[in-house]
Amino acid sequence: MGAFYLTLGLAAFLLGVWVGLLGFPDPYALPWFMIAVAVVASAYGLAYGLLLSTLAAFFLYRIPGFDAVALALLLLSALLAHQLGESLRKAYRRARNLARAQRLLAEALEALPQAEDREALLRSLPERLAALGVGGHVGVWVPHDGGFRRLASQPPMGLDWIPGTGVVGRAFREGRPVHIPDVRKEPSYIAPPGQEALSELALPLLERGEAVAVLNLERPRPFLPEQVEGLTRFAQAVSLQLSRLADLWERQILTELSERMARAQTLEEAAREALALLVASLGLESGTLWEARGARMEALAHHGVEEPSLLRVLEEGLAFGVGLAWRVYETGSPLFTARYAEEGQGVPALKALGWRTLAALPVPSPGAPRSRRVLVLGQREARPWRKAEVDLLLSACRTLGLGLERLTEKDRHEAVNRLFLDLLEMPLEALYPEILEVAVRKVPGAEAGSLLVLEEGAYRFRAAVGYDLEGLKAIAFSPEGMLLWYGRSREEALKGEPRILSATERPIAEISHRTAPPEVIDRAGRATEIRANLCLPVPYKGEVLAYLNLDNLHDPKAFGEDSLAAARFFAAPLATLLHESRTRKLLEEAALTDPLTGLPNRRAFERAFLEELKRAERYGYPLSLALLDLTGFKQVNDRLGHAAGDLALVKVAEALLREKRNGDKIFRWAGDEFAALLPHTGKEGAIRAAFRYAEAISRICFGDLCLGANVGLAAFPEDGRTPDALLSAADTRMYQAKGRGVAVVA
Repeated sequence: MGAFYLTLGLAAFLLGVWVGLLGFPDPYALPWFMIAVAVVASAYGLAYGLLLSTLAAFFLYRIPGFDAVALALLLLSALLAHQLGESLRKAYRRARNLARAQRLLAEALEALPQAEDREALLRSLPERLAALGVGGHVGVWVPHDGGFRRLASQPPMGLDWIPGTGVVGRAFREGRPVHIPDVRKEPSYIAPPGQEALSELALPLLERGEAVAVLNLERPRPFLPEQVEGLTRFAQAVSLQLSRLADLWERQILTELSERMARAQTLEEAAREALALLVASLGLESGTLWEARGARMEALAHHGVEEPSLLRVLEEGLAFGVGLAWRVYETGSPLFTARYAEEGQGVPALKALGWRTLAALPVPSPGAPRSRRVLVLGQREARPWRKAEVDLLLSACRTLGLGLERLTEKDRHEAVNRLFLDLLEMPLEALYPEILEVAVRKVPGAEAGSLLVLEEGAYRFRAAVGYDLEGLKAIAFSPEGMLLWYGRSREEALKGEPRILSATERPIAEISHRTAPPEVIDRAGRATEIRANLCLPVPYKGEVLAYLNLDNLHDPKAFGEDSLAAARFFAAPLATLLHESRTRKLLEEAALTDPLTGLPNRRAFERAFLEELKRAERYGYPLSLALLDLTGFKQVNDRLGHAAGDLALVKVAEALLREKRNGDKIFRWAGDEFAALLPHTGKEGAIRAAFRYAEAISRICFGDLCLGANVGLAAFPEDGRTPDALLSAADTRMYQAKGRGVAVVA
């Protein structure tokens, strides 16, 4: 367009000269000169218009009729044309500069999608802008250690870090462009070494609306408004691309995480796979997935941990209240910090190693009042947590939670299946503790517990985790007492409905004292320490076979809907196991019981004798053995018949049971022979007991036929230390008593 106005003005000027050369007077040449002056002044400004007016006056001076009025008209045309053309010239210059800026912007935008990740994109910006002729110095700065670290620059510069107090810091904090036309008037300006600069333009680069870097431009001449506008739009386009890359990055990681969760077969494997992916994707050092189990956080898995001090922490777990994982457990809110050393609840081992950056996030579990699992990631070097990283970790925890929930259900099924298998192989007394330990391990929030089983109309402690079982065995509860502890109706107990009791709602110790002696339940059962209790009745065919108590000694909000769901999951299998166990116990008792007298048989004697002997050896107390052979029994059997003989054996059994002391055990040995085990009894006490047994038997008569007994005694340890030695000694003495015709030989 400039060439057109120049041609038009030159043509009008030449026409005026030509008219003057032809001899025409001033009025005929003046209009052409005025047109030429007006065209030049409007297109190029007043200075050029006045210059051309002077040149036109020089020619008009030689033409007849030229006067001051003509000169005034020339000057007036220049002035008026200049004023009218000023806005046009500004619009033209703006349009030209804007077009150039848009062209540069378009060229730069074409290259942006080629960047594979945010790091590559940010590093490429200085070179791209320099290639487009922006001029001056271009740098990209990212936040680091309280200031900004140079990520890339063009041309290279010797300054790698700047404080956050300068223009770059202001643009980053305010999240908007900062243009300094004259840096000499800016007190916070930080001059680049070896670079001359007059103006500075700092453009924040946003990722999901958050400033993550600053594109900074400095040059020795001012930035035109159109350039500022164009570069601002360029920064906006880069921000959109950063957000797009962040979205793509998050989708890729979550997809990979979901696939790994689907492939995992165990909780530990899923945790390891998730940690490996997240640590690598975020460029961190290490990570741990913690699981709250009562008074400790236990490491479900870890990745990248090599320091011996940290490995010890992982092995031992985090004590209640130690570590930011416990804070997240209590609050349910994620925590991100780059100043770990200043955290009062930090792990001492991590602080000693100089860790500064850490993130701790709750892994959600449906129905849980607390975060049962906490994901912890970090590194030594300080770094800010970007919003995209925070969003990724929050989404990853949701994905991880779903995957772990599936595996948790699988783990519970496998645990119950193992219990059924163990039922076929383990003795009943060993099965009770295993049932309880599995429940404590698998029900969220539990750290201790007890199992009370219905036996002979009363509930007795048969297993305990975290309590003194031997002390608790001294307590028996009636069905009414257990309902008082349960706190609900018998109908609800028969439905197997679990209930939760919190110390913040009801005094747990006070309820315990209403059902058991305080001196026992407080010492052996730690009733005053229980902060939360989950009680599960275990019903079967109209009868509550057992009560499973699960306790937390630290957190009154330990149990939630997820705990109830897990407890219900165990109710039916536990009922089946306990019923089968009871049936097996009855069968075992039948196999170990003499069907005529109801006394334990010889097989039961051999088992009990071995157990009592081991106990006596372990604790150093005496144990005596008595073998009894009846006299007069053959006459009763031969003269009165086998029915009378059977009745005689029954009466002997009844007499022995009446005379036995607490702790003594009576057995039918074989035929007309009986045996007695006398724990905590030396030979003198055994002799007295043997005479009582013999005297009780001597009072059994059938007409003129009376029974008697010959008793042989042996005592541990003086008569032997093995079952065979003691049996041999007692048997020999029993025959000695028979040969001598006396009741007892010891």
